[in-house]
Amino acid sequence: MKVGIYPGTFDPITFGHIDIIKRAYNLVDKLIIGVARNCTKQTIFSAEIRAELIEHEIKLLNMIVDTVIFDGLLVYFAQRNNASIIIRGLRAISDFDYEFQMSWVNYKLTSQIETIFLPASEDTQFISSSFVKEIARLNGDISAFVPTNVQKCLKDFYQNAN
Repeated sequence: MKVGIYPGTFDPITFGHIDIIKRAYNLVDKLIIGVARNCTKQTIFSAEIRAELIEHEIKLLNMIVDTVIFDGLLVYFAQRNNASIIIRGLRAISDFDYEFQMSWVNYKLTSQIETIFLPASEDTQFISSSFVKEIARLNGDISAFVPTNVQKCLKDFYQNAN
């Protein structure tokens, strides 16, 4: 059985992430979405809330996907879950540079796990969680970038932050 992991912070999940999830789902027998807890990025939502937002969207897609929160190195998380594939989305050449280096490091840590890069679809290539959060913080319309439940969570977060 080919197990693939699509890791990220997903703070919050965007239509770009959902696009990669849908496409990755067809490449593996089992897809695990790994929600990074102790990443170097400053997140606004807890890992638990981020996982709940993802699970809500997965249910709407009628997919059977595991959403798992993890700490530590991605390759060790992949090994613990018997995954042989790490799936990464690429929006721009700058993403490729970073992800290529990470895939090499991961391969050096364990050569049993391969990294597959999926380029972002044309409609989603400029969506980033950071941009979405900034637009939401400034009370802008984020409906083109994130699902309705995520819009509500972001609106609630920024209203309570003020």
